[in-house]
Amino acid sequence: MTLLTLSALETLPQEIERPSRRDDIGVGIVHFGPGAFHRAHQAAYIDTVLREDPRWGIAAVSMRSRGTVAALAAQDGLYTLAVRDSRPSLRVIGAHCRFLGPDAAAETQALLADPRIGLVTTTVTEKGYCLAADGTLDASHPDIVHDLSGADVPASVVGWMVSGLAARRAARLAPFMPMPCDNLASNGAKLHAALVAFARVRDADLADWIAGEVRVPSTMVDSITPASDDLLLADVTAALGFEDHAPVQREAFTQWVIEDVGRPFGPDLAAAGATVTYDVAGYEKAKLRILNGAHSTLAYAGLLRGHVSVSAAMADADLAQFVDAMISTDIVPMLPAVAGFDVDAYRQAVLARFANPMIVHRLDQIAQDGSQKLPYRLGDTLDANRRAGRLPAHVVAALGCWVAFLMHCSREGVPIIDPAGARLFAAAAEGDATTVVDRLVQLNLGLSASIAADVALLGALRKAASAAFDGRWGDVLSRGAQSQ
Repeated sequence: MTLLTLSALETLPQEIERPSRRDDIGVGIVHFGPGAFHRAHQAAYIDTVLREDPRWGIAAVSMRSRGTVAALAAQDGLYTLAVRDSRPSLRVIGAHCRFLGPDAAAETQALLADPRIGLVTTTVTEKGYCLAADGTLDASHPDIVHDLSGADVPASVVGWMVSGLAARRAARLAPFMPMPCDNLASNGAKLHAALVAFARVRDADLADWIAGEVRVPSTMVDSITPASDDLLLADVTAALGFEDHAPVQREAFTQWVIEDVGRPFGPDLAAAGATVTYDVAGYEKAKLRILNGAHSTLAYAGLLRGHVSVSAAMADADLAQFVDAMISTDIVPMLPAVAGFDVDAYRQAVLARFANPMIVHRLDQIAQDGSQKLPYRLGDTLDANRRAGRLPAHVVAALGCWVAFLMHCSREGVPIIDPAGARLFAAAAEGDATTVVDRLVQLNLGLSASIAADVALLGALRKAASAAFDGRWGDVLSRGAQSQ
């Protein structure tokens, strides 16, 4: 079957959306990490921008392998975005017009130095920024060591950006704007500090210029993007009548929140649907506590109740009602107000996303790394309620489900996937739920050691864990009535 390329656009079925223009697109954005999330998320926004402003085509840069960029190049940069929802749709994206792999270093260097490049975006995962545990640049990271040694071709995205900024400064050109698009709290501030720290080792004047002239907005991105699989490829091929070797899929919901840094980004991202705000942190906190907190709750309670996916757990009416009540009663009242953010609309959107049967999000995947995630996803809400003199019974019950989950895993010989997995397994292997709760608190494993001094909270948590482990779901799911 013929490959999806520019020549195929005119013959696609009418219901499939396609790029409105391709003949006059220029490159204005360099993107590092053109994986599935970038192509399903940021590239779709840029594709919308290009309908009105053709200056902002994307140069896709892959630092490690040529697989994705080669597939895009073979298809003239075209690929299909499948929206998996109650009203599914297909859209051909045409935002990419340059394709650079690890063998195209000279071309990448030239692009970063080109004054037409106004924006450099990244989706390289949290690890790709080479940061230490405290969020600062890890000077001992092998990629950073390599780049600071004077190597001609950088190995890190920080090295690439500083190299490009140095070229811009040397040519007396304005800097491009770096924009990290990975879910790392305060990602803009952390990347800016890393760029300055890296440059400081090599050139103090360059570091001062980056510190004073380069703006790096923090961002928050969100859209569930399952991996592309054989079923997706088959569905797309059947619908298009052409082969597509680079399709992506996501839910209908998508969110891109960008910090207003007082300078234009280049492309009009707000016109394409992005949210520009002075308070990205407020949006991050809402997402972490509402979406992620509810996700973890569904994972542990859902697995204990025999469910496999998020949508299956949401089809459990009692559990869905419990999660909605937790968001409304325990989480939302403790969130600071954010200008322009409709928290109730966001709550409804989150619940609708969870119930989407077209997205199969496995609970056992969400349940991983609980000792690292729960202090932020549920623990911060717990602390905020306690400072306000409230006992958030839904959150307590959710934490009790995590304890019961650990107990079931350890007693059934199921590995606990968590950086502290071995310690959690040992802590939950023996004793009743009360004993396990006390042990986890004493070890500060997922449950703060400060809980030991909070008699009311500790007692409620012991009861919640006991009820969840014993399968007394009437007691677990009705605990919201005890909130005060």
